[in-house]
Parts: sequence; C-alpha cells; structure tokens
Amino acid sequence: MDYSIDRVSYRRSASRLTIGAHLFGILAIILLLVWLLHYRDGIEYDSDDPHRVFNVHPFLMFCGFVFLAGQAMMAYKTVFASRIVQKTVHMLLHLTAFCLGVVGLCAVFKYHDLAGLTDMYSLHSWIGMGTFCLFGLQWLFGFSIYMLRGPTEARRAIMLPWHVCGGRALLYMAICSALTGLMEAATFLKLHHEREGRLLNFTGLSILLFGLFVDLSVALARYV
Repeated sequence: MDYSIDRVSYRRSASRLTIGAHLFGILAIILLLVWLLHYRDGIEYDSDDPHRVFNVHPFLMFCGFVFLAGQAMMAYKTVFASRIVQKTVHMLLHLTAFCLGVVGLCAVFKYHDLAGLTDMYSLHSWIGMGTFCLFGLQWLFGFSIYMLRGPTEARRAIMLPWHVCGGRALLYMAICSALTGLMEAATFLKLHHEREGRLLNFTGLSILLFGLFVDLSVALARYV
C-alpha cells in the first residue's frame, strides 16, 4: 500500500476542513457583533452601563478564547512549517486565548457586581469556569512537557495522546459553555420568535459548526 498517497489525501482533506472552520468561525464573530452592537447597545468594559460591561464577556469568550484556541489547534496540525514554529505558534495562540478569556471573565464578574447578581449560580457558569481552569492546567502541562528541555522524547511520546485528547475535549467543553451561555441570555431576555432570538440561534449554530470543523481537521491531520 502506498501510504504517501494517503498522507497527501489526508493533508488536502484537513486543509479543506480548516477552510470550513474559518468560514463558520468568522460568521459566528460577525453574528455575535451584530447582536452585541445592534441589539445590545455595544461593548465597553469601563462603562457605567452594566449591560455594556456584560457584552465584553460573550465577545471575548468566543472571539478571544474559543476562536483563538481553535486556531491554535489547527495551526499545529495543518500548517506547513517546522515543528518548532508549529509548537511556538500553538503555544502563543493558546496563551493569548487564555489572557483574553481572563478579561472576559472579569467582565462578567464586574457586571454581576454592578447589577447586584449572584456569581456562579448557573450551569453555564459551572461549565465555563471548569473549562477555563482545565484549559489553564492543560497549557501549563503542554508547556512543561513540550517546550522545556527537561522531559525526554519517550516521556513526550507517552503524554502526547493525553494532551491531544484533553485539548479536543476542552474544545467541546468550551463550545458547550458558549451555547449554554447563549441559551441563558435568550431565556433571560425572554426572546422567543423575535428577530434577535433567531440571530442568537444562528450564532449558536455557527459556533457549533466551527467547533466540529476544527475537531475534524485536527483528527484527520493526525494521520498525516
């Protein structure tokens, strides 16, 4: 069997899937911005309006955290570059996603303080905080194993399946958190058949498809 042909086929298929992931990711960003800027009065962290402060949270948690984390996963497995370049880009994109996620979390806690609401009471908040904490541990684990010189190649090879599976699981946890957040917002705002409610539904579908295409591209690239 000619495995080189299979490798080229997998590489091409993975590259096509990354195109789909980018299209759905950009579509989700556009729809999210339309919702926040047109229907929800804009985005401003230092505003006296608690709702404008809150809007920083969904914007940064998807556009900063989820989207960049997906980009980091695709960059490592589907971009033609040396291994050290792939690892560095992968690490830096994840670090940027984490930092922007910290700001997004600070925004929602600030909103709760301004509005006099209780923190960490919903399923969305539990899933989201759990995902974010595990993401930070995953980053530290990956940095210590694959960026530092201490671990041997054998140790890195043993830990690789756990690192890959952990990253894919965290991607779906982040997508789940984003979707439950949109559902919570739609319920809180009592959106049913309004145009804004349909916009949120299409945003959620775009986020879900973005996650699926990212995972498929990464899974297929494992055979390259």
